[in-house]
Amino acid sequence: MASEGEGADSSSAAATGKMSIKDELALLSKSGQVGANKNKFRLDAGSTSFMTPEQAKAFLAEQKNASKKGTVQPTPPSDLSSGELDSWYSQQKAKQAEARRKREEAEAILRGYRGAWDGSKGGGGGGSSGSLPPSGPDAGPDVSDARGMFQTMERQGSAGNLGKKWRKQGNNSEEEKKSEIDYVKRKEAEWKLISNDPGSKYAPEPDRYHLYVSLACPWSHRVLIVRALKGLEDVVSMTVVYPIWQRTRPDDPSDPHTGWVFANPESEAPVTNADGVGGPFPSVFHRNEPDPIFGCKSVRDLYEQAGESDGKDTVPMLWDKKTGTIVSRESLQIMKMLNGCFNEFSKNAALDLYPVAERNKIDETGDLIYPLSNGVYRVGFATTQKDYDESLDALEAVFDKVESILSNQRYICGGHVTEADARLFVTLIRYDEIYSVYFKCTTRSVMASPILLDYCRDIYQTGDIRETVDMEQAQAHYYCSHPELNKYSIIPRSKGFIKKLEQPHDRAGLSASS
Repeated sequence: MASEGEGADSSSAAATGKMSIKDELALLSKSGQVGANKNKFRLDAGSTSFMTPEQAKAFLAEQKNASKKGTVQPTPPSDLSSGELDSWYSQQKAKQAEARRKREEAEAILRGYRGAWDGSKGGGGGGSSGSLPPSGPDAGPDVSDARGMFQTMERQGSAGNLGKKWRKQGNNSEEEKKSEIDYVKRKEAEWKLISNDPGSKYAPEPDRYHLYVSLACPWSHRVLIVRALKGLEDVVSMTVVYPIWQRTRPDDPSDPHTGWVFANPESEAPVTNADGVGGPFPSVFHRNEPDPIFGCKSVRDLYEQAGESDGKDTVPMLWDKKTGTIVSRESLQIMKMLNGCFNEFSKNAALDLYPVAERNKIDETGDLIYPLSNGVYRVGFATTQKDYDESLDALEAVFDKVESILSNQRYICGGHVTEADARLFVTLIRYDEIYSVYFKCTTRSVMASPILLDYCRDIYQTGDIRETVDMEQAQAHYYCSHPELNKYSIIPRSKGFIKKLEQPHDRAGLSASS
């Protein structure tokens, strides 16, 4: 689908979340985010220090070499008082956080710059593994602020032809980095495709593939919806990770990384948030299990097991037990493979959530849904009042647009359920219980919209979709995984949204399309 707003007013294009590259750069230029410092990236919004892509590459190489040699842990002087000791440890923690931030910034510089080059050239840039984009007259757009400038390109279209699309700058939340969006994946990463073609290395087979998912994560959730609707529970196995992010190297004080971990049913130790406060939380939530394949303690360990230690430890992840490798960690791609590749073993083979004749419409609807699913994060992680207000205005516009469409037709693409409904549903059911409170998306409510509430009831009651919903884990994840936003990990009392979904809906008589 061609970007809307090609040659149109930038402000109106921004409101819809669909902008051409020309409009994107014009808008960023007005806001001071595109400057004359070609190929340079500021380390943070308040810093005057710049790092070129070449310097970022060298910095990460030094970090990798240092990691191989091992680090000597500093010890506090023996004559410090208790107050001075607390201060010393706080300083060490700040240094560790700063080192981590610099690593992430360097990675963002390389990945964002490569992404910008791919986007400006139409995607699919060649080049050898690890090579940097060209400079000089053929270089990509001038950029002076890496943080948030490149939210990267969404992978769209069919599993074998994933397009890339520019998006408006947002506030790069930690949550976004661990999501379906994950736009800044390495350019050289090669996805495997499950295929029915003769001789395919990744052929569809029962009990060959295994999903690692979180019931809290909306991108995992939509994969599980497809798995449930197609009746693949006995064909593609799964493991549900623990919902609250924990330290992935708890015995290494120099490694502050937090992320998805596997439950330990035998543990009797109280569980807190990653900063050691909050809770205590249960050591196991519903369906949380240890890693059944390698016995890994965290998803990070699993990625390292696959030789992907420099990637992001995201879920969902589709694992091939036969070859011992990751097939995909991109939710849209996994959804399409589950929908189309396992019909021989599916309990509901006749259901097609991405029919060929409707793919353009489904993809266009995906462009509409994206500013909603991503918009809640832009609102929630805004760092200025201006960013918050602008992000909330854009969110309201798409929320109202979705409500308007669903007032005239039963499903978001027409008269039958598609993958677009899975993508929309997982955001709407989290809206009132999580996004309206935690991300301050206060001006809209699904419960206050008879249309959207009834739509959610309809989807929830379709097939076994209700079995994929776990609001307890969703709330636990969001409210307890970011101590910087919710220090004591207090979980607000539920509004009872899920109970409302059990009530009958009245959407069966709606027309196929508006």
